[in-house]
Amino acid sequence: MFDILFCNADIITMCDENPVIRGGYVGINGKHITYVGNERPEGKAKRCIDCCHKVLMPGLVNTHTHTAMSLLRGYADDYALNEWLFDKVFPVEARLTEQAIEAGVTLGFAEMLRTGTTSISDMYYFQPKAAQIALDCGIRASFCNGIIAFDADAFNPESDRGVTETKILAERFHNAGDGRIKADASIHAEYTSSPKIWHFVNDMADKYGLNMQIHLSETKNEHENCIEKYGKTPTAILAENGVFERKAIAAHCVWLSEDDMDILASKGVSCAHNPISNLKLASGIANVRKMLDHGMNVALGTDGCCSNNTHDLFEEIRFASLLAKGTSYDPTALCAYDTLKLATVNGALAQGRENEIGRIKCGLEADIILLDLSSPITRPYYDPISAVVYSTSGRDVYMTMIQGKILYENGEYKTIDIEKAIANADSLATKITNGE
Repeated sequence: MFDILFCNADIITMCDENPVIRGGYVGINGKHITYVGNERPEGKAKRCIDCCHKVLMPGLVNTHTHTAMSLLRGYADDYALNEWLFDKVFPVEARLTEQAIEAGVTLGFAEMLRTGTTSISDMYYFQPKAAQIALDCGIRASFCNGIIAFDADAFNPESDRGVTETKILAERFHNAGDGRIKADASIHAEYTSSPKIWHFVNDMADKYGLNMQIHLSETKNEHENCIEKYGKTPTAILAENGVFERKAIAAHCVWLSEDDMDILASKGVSCAHNPISNLKLASGIANVRKMLDHGMNVALGTDGCCSNNTHDLFEEIRFASLLAKGTSYDPTALCAYDTLKLATVNGALAQGRENEIGRIKCGLEADIILLDLSSPITRPYYDPISAVVYSTSGRDVYMTMIQGKILYENGEYKTIDIEKAIANADSLATKITNGE
């Protein structure tokens, strides 16, 4: 007996030995995948889902986002990063309230579920509130508050909000929801802190057994200023100070040297590639092919909606492949299957969830999405993987399941009041940006 049986699906398993199964079946019991195959399994199912003209695949993993920035979608477009961050974003973020975070996070989670993202790595503020909302709505998430300390001498860990929130996340939410919610430690970036702070965060990560999230070499100025200050790249000076002695996700990695890539590969650090945000802020284009060739794990992120405008990870997938081809003048630089790995298998590895999610395989947890490929935009299609990478968007997602529970299906949210979420976000957004 299955709780749910998906029937007649074109399955993208993301298992190298058998990446695509045409017209196959996937059985779910509880939160796990218990059957994958070409033949209909014996036994009945409480619910059978006909997947004609649909592709079944692992849910997408967004390894770098600031979910609550949904409130700032379209607020600060067409600025360079330094001006965008210091003149526009930081002043507004100083006015954020827990109520605003709740509205932004709920809207962001709804968008992610609607567009096929099932697991996220989130760095922002009021994270215990965000973790509770994630716990309630069913999304999978790793939360951190990136610690910023421009003046190390004035840094007081007893009153610092980032430190306080990290401790609350670690003590109250780490591994909550049957492992669905995790706490991470975080240094916001090299340029917003200093070695004294890095060592403090390292110790906190070790105490609680947490992974690390950080922004790394996002812009040329950031990268070169660090070399001028320390005589080393951000990667080198952070590694020298022990930041990468634990599983870590480094967001952006646009200006890495090849030596940096070797360091990060040797430490097992994953890059969260954010192609659209990097393009919009004119930060540059990360060399994904070279990172992969140096042995790095590369995953994908959307960044926040203020520097991207959507959480649609399918857009990142397509851009990642096309940018790799266009910058290298090699159409084989990042093929469709390797690109899809960035958003599934590699994302799971980056989060430390490689034994839980990222593939359609018996024993793994059932984080599954269905894409409807019946529209004229996607017909005909010859290969499911190519269709997903080059033709689809998050708007083609028909169903999103996490831990065996359907959270979104054919326009219906099962755990989020979408009308209320939109109304709350609309009412609070202008108050925050206008300082009301």
